[in-house]
Amino acid sequence: MNEVEGLRQRRLPRPQVITDDSPAQEAKEGSTYSSKVFRVTFLTLAASLTVPLLGVTVLLDCPIDPQPISLKEPPLLTGVLEPNIKLRKAERLWENQLYGPESIVNIGDILFTGTADGKIIKIEDGEIQTISRIGHGPCGETKMLVSTKTVIEGQKLSFVNDLTVTRDGRKIYFTDSSSKWQRRDYLFLIMEGTDDGRLLEYDTVTKEVKVLMVGLRFPNGVQLSPAEDFVLVQETAMARIRRYYVSGLMKGGADMFVENMPGLPDNIRLSSSGGYWVAMAAVRHNPGFSLLDFLAEKPWIKKMIFKLLSQETVTNFVPKYSLVVELTETGSYRRSFHDPNGVMVAYVSEAHEHNGYLYLGSFRSPYICRINLQHV
Repeated sequence: MNEVEGLRQRRLPRPQVITDDSPAQEAKEGSTYSSKVFRVTFLTLAASLTVPLLGVTVLLDCPIDPQPISLKEPPLLTGVLEPNIKLRKAERLWENQLYGPESIVNIGDILFTGTADGKIIKIEDGEIQTISRIGHGPCGETKMLVSTKTVIEGQKLSFVNDLTVTRDGRKIYFTDSSSKWQRRDYLFLIMEGTDDGRLLEYDTVTKEVKVLMVGLRFPNGVQLSPAEDFVLVQETAMARIRRYYVSGLMKGGADMFVENMPGLPDNIRLSSSGGYWVAMAAVRHNPGFSLLDFLAEKPWIKKMIFKLLSQETVTNFVPKYSLVVELTETGSYRRSFHDPNGVMVAYVSEAHEHNGYLYLGSFRSPYICRINLQHV
């Protein structure tokens, strides 16, 4: 047999052809089939849960009737508003001895505060004393100036909030945040965004109450200017400060003092520089995500949220961030103190300056914080 014949007799191996019933194809088809089954099962399950949930949601009552609110894009947190951790230099005082000391005032070196559980507390030489109790029977001497049962220009007082008094004690300017909601429902008030808040004036001599401003969305902190020619009112739901003139050529007029603030302003107090301290327990992050701004013009989402969740649950979803800013006498930003995540100072509601210290109130925390202004 020569070489040619030998080559002819050799048979080349036939290439293996994978048919439709080969193991690889079967595995591929099995995987595709399983994927289809999974998608169909998932979609069916999602639909079976979503449809009843939507049905129940439609039938559920919503405690609020939210209104769309138009907010400008939040200011950039740059320059004097640049995030920092200066509030973490504060110290906590009287921790777990009082709850929710929202506002603070001093007479000499004696501090006074009102707490979330209705107590009026005096702090002298470091000792806490309850001098009165509101809403739980009398404890100490109290005097009612205006009753919440009194109808003032067609509207009852429901959520009397902050006040400021002239140096002679004659006039008291105060805010009524809502005719519908009370303090415990502050989150409902913010989310609903209704404009039934008012600024009022009480004359301690004539006993008369006068309405100065109407149509405010959650009017909150209020403060007389050093010259007592105007009153500043924090409009929390709109992240701004309004100004009402109580004397001078502009008396009876109103304008905007600060617009589009980087957070929700609570209380406002005088600073030793001639300006004002403003406390904010919620920040409108920019850059970043602001829940308030996202929901502002989406009342249907607000309704869905509060049909399913309680105020306390929603509050727990709001990121903690305490911010205190100092404004100049003209309303520009002088400096800012931050505490991202509320590590040391949580739910800040007021910054009260006294003897070189800034005392920080809170509407939820069980302590007062104090920071040495020379250290920041």
